[in-house]
Amino acid sequence: MRILHTSDWHLGRSFHRVGMLEHQAAFVDHLVGVVEAESVDLVVVAGDVYDRALPHVDAVALADEALARLAGSRAAVVISSGNHDSAQRLGFSSRLIDAAGVYIRTDPAGVGRPVVLRDEHGEVRVHALPYLDPIALHEPWQLPVRSHEAAVAEAMRRVRADLAAHPEARSVVLAHAFVAGAAPSDSERDISVGGISIVPTSVFDGVTYTALGHLHGQQLLTESVRYSGSPLAYSFSEAGHEKGCWLVDLGPEGVTAAEFVTAPVPRALARLSGSLDDLLDNPAHAWAEQAWVQATLTDPQRPVRAMERLQTRFPHTLEIAFTPSGERAERHRLAARPHRPGHEIAADFVREMRGAPATPAEHALLVAAFDACGDDPDADPVAR
Repeated sequence: MRILHTSDWHLGRSFHRVGMLEHQAAFVDHLVGVVEAESVDLVVVAGDVYDRALPHVDAVALADEALARLAGSRAAVVISSGNHDSAQRLGFSSRLIDAAGVYIRTDPAGVGRPVVLRDEHGEVRVHALPYLDPIALHEPWQLPVRSHEAAVAEAMRRVRADLAAHPEARSVVLAHAFVAGAAPSDSERDISVGGISIVPTSVFDGVTYTALGHLHGQQLLTESVRYSGSPLAYSFSEAGHEKGCWLVDLGPEGVTAAEFVTAPVPRALARLSGSLDDLLDNPAHAWAEQAWVQATLTDPQRPVRAMERLQTRFPHTLEIAFTPSGERAERHRLAARPHRPGHEIAADFVREMRGAPATPAEHALLVAAFDACGDDPDADPVAR
């Protein structure tokens, strides 16, 4: 059986206020093309089909088109819900949709009941675990603690009960979780509960193939436990990511081959740092001229019209940070000064925001304002 493993589509999401729906539609075209070109038998989507629980109508329309096209392809499709999805909305009419060969699993009550497929080697039992909220499941599942490890472990206990009754079958598990050994990026929503979010890889021991979702970088934890990552970048922390899907072959005994199939890149990401003049003039930055750009300016004073000037060379600049050299040491020195008058703190704020000190007239105005408020660094703040 040939499996195409994808996750974290986040339909409807934007990238720093740039709409991504057109690029997400291009990924759907790519996905359907891979299914046909590579003779894929099973497509698995490990959560976060949508970016929000109440998705925009355009995102719903794209999901509808994607599922209709996949239903008409040669492949069966199994989808689980992620922490961004509404289980009720994504799972609506799932029992009817099963008839089309698209199996959407969003209800924890169904954990342990697989989608059963067959190939020339026998059964493949596909267990799609929806996102498991340990707070919501603590009482109904009688979890010993409110943690993701406890919730996923209980789900896998139910999966193993099914597999024990079918010892000759191979197994595929979809899970949406933060699994130990993987690296996060800036674009995932924190799912920690009391700081406990990590699930050990050993929870999936004995499963023929585990298709993970939630983290946006493709990662190989073991030969049989993998993240596909998101098909598009959703933060500048993903600038070094290769985006796509895992193409996995299951033989009679387990995984026999796996290949990462790259997805189309709508626009490269560039993280540039330097003075404004350097970024504008240095030929080494030419490669970033058509990229989405995150720029960190290191000028000692904040340049005037920095975004406007950057966009003359890098028209797709989306984010600017200002980190003048020596700023960290200066902040530490200022923070260490005790009992400072309020007007001095306000003047430091002006300096940091503008990159230049307050003028004498501005400083006098700050002193007058704090005097009028009864500023006294030695006074009792409650009494004041």
